[in-house]
Amino acid sequence: MQRDDWRPSSALRSARTRARMLAAARRFFAERSVLEVETPLLAETTVSDPNIESLEVRLRSRPGRPYFLQTSPEYFMKRLLSAGFPDMYQVCKAFRDGETGRRHQPEFTLIEWYRLDFGLRQIMEECAGLIAALIEPHLLASPPSFVEYGNAFVDLAATDPQLDPISRLAKIADADTRMIECLGNDRDAWLDLVLSLRVIPGFYRDRLTVLHHYPASQAALARLCPENPAVADRFEIFFGDLELANGFVELRDAREQLHRFEKDQAARRQHGQPVRPLDRRLIAALESGLPHCAGVAVGFDRLLMINEMSEDIRRVQSFSFDDD
Repeated sequence: MQRDDWRPSSALRSARTRARMLAAARRFFAERSVLEVETPLLAETTVSDPNIESLEVRLRSRPGRPYFLQTSPEYFMKRLLSAGFPDMYQVCKAFRDGETGRRHQPEFTLIEWYRLDFGLRQIMEECAGLIAALIEPHLLASPPSFVEYGNAFVDLAATDPQLDPISRLAKIADADTRMIECLGNDRDAWLDLVLSLRVIPGFYRDRLTVLHHYPASQAALARLCPENPAVADRFEIFFGDLELANGFVELRDAREQLHRFEKDQAARRQHGQPVRPLDRRLIAALESGLPHCAGVAVGFDRLLMINEMSEDIRRVQSFSFDDD
């Protein structure tokens, strides 16, 4: 430990920018009469998604029972919606294990919100509007570019994500023998690899790219598109190659949601990952009736990175994990 290790990892200027952006975010939602809420960060259950790992906590007052720091407030906020709460948003901390570096920290700030009776286009446009309201105007040279997932693969990677075989995806990714053995027949893993290596690097550097209608196999908590069930009403927003947001028109079918959770659990067992208890209260809330809604989460620290023109998330957090 060095003598100056106590110092913060970000500058005072960054803290002032953060405060100004948070105030602007709250104005954005207040102007739209969206209620600010607060939900627990610590709970008995957590997400089942194999791509996300939760931080486990032990309480001395309840020995033998694991608790989890939440990876997002989504499940709790959907329970509020099912109980009759109106449009809502939350600014909160979220926690994920195994993510540390220039763009990831185990602890980070999210802005998450839900809008009743919103369709995919409405929530995409509102999310792009919030981001534009928080990013310095001179950094966005043009309006957002809305791009279908399939079209992006065709235009930027010369492949059809629905029809082309895995062998074609592996060739486009220039995968070596080790990668082929690692990913095997996991088509979604190959699509994610091509997306990260060939598609996202082709996005505009000076504007937002709204990538939408992901494959149905990557629906997560999104409903399938009513006009084309081969794709999901899911989107992500990027600034250049920096992912900023992930959103859905929400799945409301409790039986289908439980089926997806159970598939996640099976995948976790297959890959040797910890299998967490399912959130049965969320399923019960869906059974009671989640209203038609759309939701989205935005990585607030990454917006701050853009305004601070920083390539490292650790430089915009007051005390980053590596510097603690």
